[in-house]
Amino acid sequence: MQALIRVIKVLLLIAATSLPVWQLAYAAETSSSEMAQTETVNINTATAEQLSGMLTGIGEKRAAAIVAYREANGPFSSLEQLLEVKGVGEKVMEQNRDKMTLK
Repeated sequence: MQALIRVIKVLLLIAATSLPVWQLAYAAETSSSEMAQTETVNINTATAEQLSGMLTGIGEKRAAAIVAYREANGPFSSLEQLLEVKGVGEKVMEQNRDKMTLK
């Protein structure tokens, strides 16, 4: 009987200590995915490195083209204005619309 009680205590101890670890892992995973969803880049102030690092489908060449367009024409007044930059199409816009801001 005492052996059974010991086994139950050990199982309870294992369950009690593993639950918080699972919760922490889940919380970290949730926070990372939420952060990825809410992290934005200001296309009017970002460097080419920031643009290529944060936007899907934007490599160094397209990022440099975005910065060059901005320097030649002034700040973007709308996200859709990015479509005027060579290499930026509807697909790239849809992939990144929620990641970009003008402010």
